[in-house]
Amino acid sequence: MNPTTDVIVFGAGGQVGRAVVAEARRRGLTVTAAVRAPERHADLAGPGTALVRCDVTDPAAVADAARGHAAAVSSVYTPDVPSGDFYPAAVRALVAGLGTAGVRRLVHVGVATTLETAPGVALHDDPAFPPAHRAFSLGHAAALGLLRDSPAVLDWTVVTPPLDLDRTAPGTGRYRTGGPQVLGARIAQADLAAAVADQLTGPAARHREQISVAE
Repeated sequence: MNPTTDVIVFGAGGQVGRAVVAEARRRGLTVTAAVRAPERHADLAGPGTALVRCDVTDPAAVADAARGHAAAVSSVYTPDVPSGDFYPAAVRALVAGLGTAGVRRLVHVGVATTLETAPGVALHDDPAFPPAHRAFSLGHAAALGLLRDSPAVLDWTVVTPPLDLDRTAPGTGRYRTGGPQVLGARIAQADLAAAVADQLTGPAARHREQISVAE
């Protein structure tokens, strides 16, 4: 990868975002860590990693932060805005802002409950699915729909982990990849980060589709 900086990670202050930043640096990539409040994440800055403030729902802010990068990762979350508002707004801003910045590659981290249990039937459509969690999943599903409708020039992939994302287990260096269907029950967070990085740098990159990953 090149231009000025290899990859910008939106949502770099979250647990998955931090794991992606660490994995990208381990691979020798230079990283811009984009967060809402840099003062809360000062530890992210260091050799090969720049820390910037960015509101991921603001297309102009996304464009300013992303300009000069080869690719972008989105691993964003906020408890302050309903999922059905936040995720579509973030994806609209990413599509527009990355387009303005000339960044053509986006790897977005999805949520397991949007994966299919049957053709066209998402996990969150199961009658037994907890209603309290359905709205959050539907926000992610709406964002996925916006990516599918985005201009063809944006080369996106949604990497979707299983329900059990183990944040404490060490990485194994191995994982399986599937389509938009439920693939397995668990993955270590470090292996999810590796799967995201592989979509940036590896020959296994998938294009304009949702994929599942699992141990």
